[in-house]
Amino acid sequence: MAMAALVLALAGCAETELAVTAAKKLRAPTPESQPDRGTYKVGQPYQVDGVWYYPKPDYAYRETGIASWYGPGFHGRLTANGEVYDQSSLTAAHRTLPMPSMVQITNLENGRSIKVRINDRGPFKNGRIIDLSKRAADLLGFSHNGTARVLVEIVEDESRRLASAALDDDVAASAPEPAPVQPVIVESLPGVPSPTQASTPAASQTAAILPPRQTVAVQRAALPIPETDGAVSTLPVRPTNIFVQAGSFTRVDNAVRLRARLSQLGNVQVAETIVEDQRYFRVRIGPMATVEEADDLLAILLGNGHPDARVVVD
Repeated sequence: MAMAALVLALAGCAETELAVTAAKKLRAPTPESQPDRGTYKVGQPYQVDGVWYYPKPDYAYRETGIASWYGPGFHGRLTANGEVYDQSSLTAAHRTLPMPSMVQITNLENGRSIKVRINDRGPFKNGRIIDLSKRAADLLGFSHNGTARVLVEIVEDESRRLASAALDDDVAASAPEPAPVQPVIVESLPGVPSPTQASTPAASQTAAILPPRQTVAVQRAALPIPETDGAVSTLPVRPTNIFVQAGSFTRVDNAVRLRARLSQLGNVQVAETIVEDQRYFRVRIGPMATVEEADDLLAILLGNGHPDARVVVD
């Protein structure tokens, strides 16, 4: 009974926090003079609902987890890097990757895979790793469900090209306007002609008028936003499970102690993995039957002093 009460209380808090987050994310309508695209942006560390996020370029990024999507309520408003959000474009919000970046999204439930461009920050709901546009969710086949198990992988070469193009365009936009150039008229000074000058009659007598210098107006052209072709590739589907990871440790005894404390919450496992030559022991609960079940358990862990808890797909 105590567990059920805790879940209900946390669910109420989660709904309140989600409403506040959504209100924060809404931006003023876009002025007519606002360009249709934004600038390159990484950003400083920031905090949302007590959680710190640390944006940075990461060309080795690869993560599995739960994706969500956002659409009508944000259509036509500004994204985090100043673009106008279009729910029919293939874009997405990510908490830390640079904007713009290109990522490959694979729906692990049906094998569908597309490329989308990161141009916004989010999602800030616990247990989600990426927030897709409505069109992207439609193509991946989960807009009717609301969420899906996905693999997110950065596309390094395209992301670097996007960053380079955006940075070059930002520099061009900040360059000062060239000074106006006027035609220059050159006249000979009066004087006594020398014998040599006298032998060349027209040279010293006629004013030389240089043709006007041709100037080209430099106008900032809008950098076209790369369009993905919308093609959906299909990959083999492999079985996946949803877990709630309570913590990750470099010492196995710490993981074992946490497993013992959480044993009443379900099937708690200690899974060993190696990341960049470092061995970790991850404490995971599951597998969970649904995303909603994982969300409820995650809320319990976060509310009871486990700030690193998250939903994972494996």
